[in-house]
Amino acid sequence: MVTELAKWVIPGLLFVILAAGFYRKIPVYEVFISGAQEGFEVAVKTIPYLVAMLVAINVFRSSGAMAEMVGILQPVLSPLGVPPEVLPHALMRPLSGGAALGIASDIIHTHGPDSMIGLLVSTMQGTSDTTFYVLSVYFGAVGIKRYRYAPITGLLADITTFISSVIIVGLVFG
Repeated sequence: MVTELAKWVIPGLLFVILAAGFYRKIPVYEVFISGAQEGFEVAVKTIPYLVAMLVAINVFRSSGAMAEMVGILQPVLSPLGVPPEVLPHALMRPLSGGAALGIASDIIHTHGPDSMIGLLVSTMQGTSDTTFYVLSVYFGAVGIKRYRYAPITGLLADITTFISSVIIVGLVFG
């Protein structure tokens, strides 16, 4: 029954939106086209920020800075039960979701999805966000210039999810 219901949720939602627009005498098609045009303009505005972010990520990885950071953090975090294999993912996740997903996929392929490391990196992937990507692309696209506390708040959230992932995965699966 749930499978059958799931097939009709989106068409039903579209019907409700169209019916509500018709009831309120809103020109639904024209509003849709206007929104699509605005969305395209926003997408075009984000391209320079996206390119800058991708270049910065590639420089970070190619220069060996990520490997250096992993080397510095490994002796500190290993005694706390943090496997060194997940550190590249933890460092990349605030920068790029795609790069972090690639690292997570590689870790899962190497260690297996049911391994402690696979479970940990999966939890980390699902509970954190791409802080610097959001700041550079989205904030830049909408013209936010003063975002003083946003990077600090985002990085604190990333650290919190990293620590929580290690603790929870250790308690549940350890």
